[in-house]
Amino acid sequence: MKSFVLSLAVLAAALLSGVAAAQPADSLARRAALAEARYLKSIYKTDAAIEKLSTLVAPGAFDEEVLAELADCHFQNGDYETAAGTYQMLSLQAPQNVLYRIKQMQLAFRMKDYLACAKIGRDVLATDSIPAVAALAGDAYNLAGRADSALLCYRQALVLKPRNETVVSKAANILLAEKNYDGVIGLTGAYLALDPDNINVAPIQGLAWYLKGIYDSSLVVFQKLEDRGLDSYPLHYYLGQSLWHTDAPKAADRELQQAWAIDSADASLALSIATVKSEYHRPLREIRPWLDKAMQMIQPDSSLVSRIHQQYGLGYYRLQQFDLAIPHYQEAYRYNPKFTSALSTIAYCYEQQKQYRKALEYYERYLKFVKPGSKGYEFARKSIEFLKGELFMED
Repeated sequence: MKSFVLSLAVLAAALLSGVAAAQPADSLARRAALAEARYLKSIYKTDAAIEKLSTLVAPGAFDEEVLAELADCHFQNGDYETAAGTYQMLSLQAPQNVLYRIKQMQLAFRMKDYLACAKIGRDVLATDSIPAVAALAGDAYNLAGRADSALLCYRQALVLKPRNETVVSKAANILLAEKNYDGVIGLTGAYLALDPDNINVAPIQGLAWYLKGIYDSSLVVFQKLEDRGLDSYPLHYYLGQSLWHTDAPKAADRELQQAWAIDSADASLALSIATVKSEYHRPLREIRPWLDKAMQMIQPDSSLVSRIHQQYGLGYYRLQQFDLAIPHYQEAYRYNPKFTSALSTIAYCYEQQKQYRKALEYYERYLKFVKPGSKGYEFARKSIEFLKGELFMED
């Protein structure tokens, strides 16, 4: 990446003598040329404006007004390097004018020299507290991968201008990425104390509560947003999930289906709808279409496939259709070998069908994984004793 900063040698050549001369006399011709150049710039004839302004540049003279117009024309024309060099020259000759430093900062950002942008921003903030400068420095650090420095700048911007929801959102996203959910809750809480009806910051707080696992609190936030008329996929999705986690599956089903009506491209959402329907004991004919949707949509995600087959199997199990439940539990285990309780369930299904040898095989496989003395272990052990007795009698 080219640096936008001109070398001192180039600056010296631009100033020719190296020492700024006094401002030129404000002649009638100069004023007329400046007025014409500004008009040309205003109608986006920047090349013509630059040509007109260039006639006013005199060797060895520092005409701040003309150079500022030239710099702005180069900026407007997309010639960022020339604009940046001209603003640097202006900054050196007129260090009291903070506008030139801010322009340099903006140009560095546009040229993706983010660390240079942030450095200029820090220099400006050392002498003048400007919220927008702190925010832009935060953006620059963020894009440069310096999240901690970005967060410091965003916090400084919020001290200077607390009611800035854009900065709050950016800072909160950094904290969310760091899984600092308490930080997000504190940051958004401070903002919402000033603007309690804000519908852009409140969802961020709700998400932090949800990701922290405090579902009662996330439910309160998302429910209030829905009561205010907010209607979006994330709202219905996280409200539905919060209701599900707070043991309200029927209400969760309603919200999740509203999310589905807005965006039906998420296989895990279809699985969630199937699962909540299962939890409040809806018939399999209502559950299966959602499992089918999920199965049709999924990419090769073994854990998700396993969960879908698990729900298929559970539906048939509850109907005591054990022959149909078995292949789904077998697939669930195949896609997720950590789902060892599937082995016990398969064994039980075989047992109910009086296929004792297969049941014995799966119970014995299950005992290799389960902790001795646990309820599952004892259930399988007693079942094995029963099955061996039955098989002995058959032999």
